[in-house]
Amino acid sequence: MTLRLAITPGEPAGIGPDLLIQLVQQGCAHELVAIADPQMLAARAQLLGLPLTLRSPSAQPRPLGPGELAIEPVALAVTPQPGRLEPKNSAAIIATLDRAISGCSDKTYSALITGPINKAAINDAGIPFSGHTEYLAAQTATPNVVMMLASDNLRVALATTHLPLSAVAPAITTELLETCLRILHSELVSKFAIAKPRILVCGLNPHAGENGHLGHEETTIISPLLSKLNTEGFTLSGPLPADTLFTQKYLLQADAVLAMYHDQGLPVLKYQGFGKAVNITLGLPFIRTSVDHGTALELAGTGTASTGSLAYAIDCAAQLAGAAESTIREHNVNG
Repeated sequence: MTLRLAITPGEPAGIGPDLLIQLVQQGCAHELVAIADPQMLAARAQLLGLPLTLRSPSAQPRPLGPGELAIEPVALAVTPQPGRLEPKNSAAIIATLDRAISGCSDKTYSALITGPINKAAINDAGIPFSGHTEYLAAQTATPNVVMMLASDNLRVALATTHLPLSAVAPAITTELLETCLRILHSELVSKFAIAKPRILVCGLNPHAGENGHLGHEETTIISPLLSKLNTEGFTLSGPLPADTLFTQKYLLQADAVLAMYHDQGLPVLKYQGFGKAVNITLGLPFIRTSVDHGTALELAGTGTASTGSLAYAIDCAAQLAGAAESTIREHNVNG
């Protein structure tokens, strides 16, 4: 099945455009549609010394030939220079996301793959922006989403995302964790075909609180919630100390991990599979994946950045979208 997939390259001064241009040199089994400035892409391809043919999306999705890319144009305000952030282009970066959200919502696109952005540059332009995950949730009126990064053999979801560390503990509530665990469990079943997901849950404090001696969140919030959900048929283990949870003894018996905050879980996953992992937003009304790295401004325009994570993000989006569309077709056939 050939799918039409939307791609936003992200920060135009970063490596997002490079990665997309490098990746399509081999063609693609799906129709990738870059929502971006065509002049920017053409100039970057010329800088990289790579051929690039931009075309309009086909009436029906068709694969890309080598060096070919479909385009939905969104003009930048200023011609970008690789490696140099330009806040004047921030409105256009947001516009690419809005176009992608609209296209995914009306089923023009089967999924969205996002390239890396620079949040500081967007904020410097006077646009409040804390990250893709939060923005996509707000624009689709989705009250709750979960950020999950996945590699070949590890999935790590986050209870909190882009918060200062000082704000994490107050954010850890029974309501928040129950919402996260229900979304994570449901999406592992529906999107990843795991009939009975096994989820490991990190404690918030060192040593998972040492029975209340190093913090109360484990005993008053996390443990009671896990007990409640396990009586409903969930398979949850925890709260476990994060410094021992991420070992083979535990991970071999798990389908996913719920970490309490960004830098509790993601350093482990990125150490294990950096450049070969994908960021997936769970709970949205459409499929969204992203790379596991930043804009790498110092590599922009050099042609030396690895396409591994982008390739994985595209493959993952295509697999999830293909499975979803197959399920819909089967349902329609069987009535």
